[in-house]
Amino acid sequence: MYRETMGIVKGIGIGMAAAAAATAIGAKMMKDNKHLRRSVQRAMDAVGQAAGDVVGNVSSMMR
Repeated sequence: MYRETMGIVKGIGIGMAAAAAATAIGAKMMKDNKHLRRSVQRAMDAVGQAAGDVVGNVSSMMR
């Protein structure tokens, strides 16, 4: 049981370190590249609209 728990903790730690590295690299790229920043903003808007559509559809099905 202890080994399994430590494996999970190590996996979470590695995941957090990878996310921090990706965030740092992404922030640097976003600061330097206006075109990338615009593309990311458009992608985020599209994902937000899609999520809103899904929530709207699910809420209408629950009525």
